Amino acid sequence: MSETAVTKHLTADFIASLNTLLAQLDLNDAKEKELKQLLTQKEGTINSLGEKSDQASSVIGLIVQICEIVFGENFIREAGAIQQQVAKSWTQTCHLPAAGIITPQSSKDVSKTLRILTTGHVPFAIRSGGHCPNPGFSSVDGSGILIDLSALSQVSISEDKKIASVGPGADWGKVVDFLDEHDVTVLGARSPQIGVGGLLLGGGISHFTPEYGFACDMLVKAEVVLADGSVITASHTEHTDLFRALKGGGPNFGIVSRFYLSTVPIKNIWYESNAYAPDQAHAILDAFAKFQEQDDPKAALIISLRTQVGIVAFVYSAPEEKPKAFDMFYDIPVLAPGVPATLGTVKQLSAITGALSATPPARHDYRAASSKLDAGLYREVYDFWLAKATPICAETGAEATFVPQHIPKSIVERSKKNGGNAMGLEEIDQHWWTSIMTWNDPAHDDLVRGIGIETTQKWEELSKARGSHLPFLYMNDASRDQNPLATYSNESLEKLKEVAKKYDPEGVFQKLQQGGFLLSKVP
Repeated sequence: MSETAVTKHLTADFIASLNTLLAQLDLNDAKEKELKQLLTQKEGTINSLGEKSDQASSVIGLIVQICEIVFGENFIREAGAIQQQVAKSWTQTCHLPAAGIITPQSSKDVSKTLRILTTGHVPFAIRSGGHCPNPGFSSVDGSGILIDLSALSQVSISEDKKIASVGPGADWGKVVDFLDEHDVTVLGARSPQIGVGGLLLGGGISHFTPEYGFACDMLVKAEVVLADGSVITASHTEHTDLFRALKGGGPNFGIVSRFYLSTVPIKNIWYESNAYAPDQAHAILDAFAKFQEQDDPKAALIISLRTQVGIVAFVYSAPEEKPKAFDMFYDIPVLAPGVPATLGTVKQLSAITGALSATPPARHDYRAASSKLDAGLYREVYDFWLAKATPICAETGAEATFVPQHIPKSIVERSKKNGGNAMGLEEIDQHWWTSIMTWNDPAHDDLVRGIGIETTQKWEELSKARGSHLPFLYMNDASRDQNPLATYSNESLEKLKEVAKKYDPEGVFQKLQQGGFLLSKVP
């Protein structure tokens, strides 16, 4: 059993509480009759149960039976079907065998789900796109239920084209494709396979973040299902404390069943990517540091340095060829062209990115670190990372990346203009580093993960010595053993705790939720 294991036992009082709940679920007569018969049958077996472990297993089994009746074909309990569904998650580290999977079709279904699981004290996990590699964050072991939001994936747009309504189970590729027809887009993930819900709750870095802020800053309102099953709207005018907390505060307050996002008038853009030899890594990092000094908000970079090659992708949010914002990169010798310089659309870029990033199932980890702008630090840590990653990748067949990301202070300024978010960032230019590690053999988990772990330790050591240390960890890049919420500002963290207590007074999302970066884990 996990730490959030079932604590309920099959008693007459528990059966009575289930009868009370079922009478409130607005079921048809046939389902209500079937459930009453089930509970009557279970009540007759109470005295035959002995050990607490048997009691707990019986409670889980009963809740599974209830879910099967309530949700019908939208509930899965057969082991083979469960494995097929959990295998849809991006990474094998999250292919855990749940006791059952609920696929809600509406916010009303989400409400029923939470009310049933909380009554039974059954652990659960929530999966939006399933793109997080941290075990338990979008997966749950055999003692719990996976809530799969993939059916809540509808996308629509307001008549004036200023607001997009997006379900949490959509992926960003679907969102971009839909909005392209309306000549607008939204701030979302740079990879189209990533799900909507997790990215927004963690903050969200977009190609257009330098110009507009984080993806979560474009949130206009959200439909939220609370732990008690009530469905509310959080916005600039309703439940404003919850609204702000949802923007970067993680899965601590409820399940968002619909996001409403401000669109941006971007369709035609310029993009290009190139491959560089490994011995150009320092030149790329020096160019990156110079890029951080320029202030063109339309310019964005994705740099991915690997042991055998370096990839740099350039994106400019206007149809301007060879933008001057990237001048510092143009003289670096190119090993091979990747995506040729193109005047295209956001949709076309999304399709290319999706094709390039599609990989067979594997094991993954990523990791977060941050610092002030410091070119010397980038080079020193890169050299450490390369010396660490090269032999491990050669031995295991793993792939590791070294990814610097520019977060200019203008992003924080734009966030504040949109009402602020939960992260409580300093209003300074920042560098956020991450690494994605990919491998196949579970026996290599500790060895490959050690690349990221030791590199983040080196970031902290060297950045403190150089006076460029920042403690902040970006939630959407953080690994399972990191604690990004603990790096938020004290003021922001206290507000998040107050909001969680207000909207989830019983601590359902802290106690029953299998994983995630939870406030209950902050010292």
